[in-house]
Amino acid sequence: MATRINRLLERFSESATRYSGSSWAFALAASLIVIWILSGPMFGFSDTWQLVINTGTTIITFLMVFLIQRAQNKETAAMQLKLNELVAAVKGASNRLIDLEDWTEEELVELHEHYKRLSYLANKEKDSHQSLSVDNAALRHHQKRKANRRPAA
Repeated sequence: MATRINRLLERFSESATRYSGSSWAFALAASLIVIWILSGPMFGFSDTWQLVINTGTTIITFLMVFLIQRAQNKETAAMQLKLNELVAAVKGASNRLIDLEDWTEEELVELHEHYKRLSYLANKEKDSHQSLSVDNAALRHHQKRKANRRPAA
């Protein structure tokens, strides 16, 4: 039963997300604002007249926050899976990066510092054709330097 409700809610929220991002939804929203503005003199620009638009926009905004977050979560998860597939498929890429989104901020800062060091080493060499990865990068860097210094046989 819960799975069925989940699927129903998912389909509804996907439809609502798709519709709310359409030109028709924008046209409807703009039309409602124009109608509300034009009705102002009829209601004497009263507090109730203002309350109608304020309440309506507050409710819509509240619901849209959840639709936007849901869409963003789904897109982020799909992108992470695609990136994980690329990391897993590329020879020489570090498989440790596959679960990067689950790392702590401290671990991400540490990894960022590591990449800064790699950038420094790469800039120091002035060779844009060499690549460095997370695992054993400094060792490979020194091995590449030694290999480049050897005279050709």
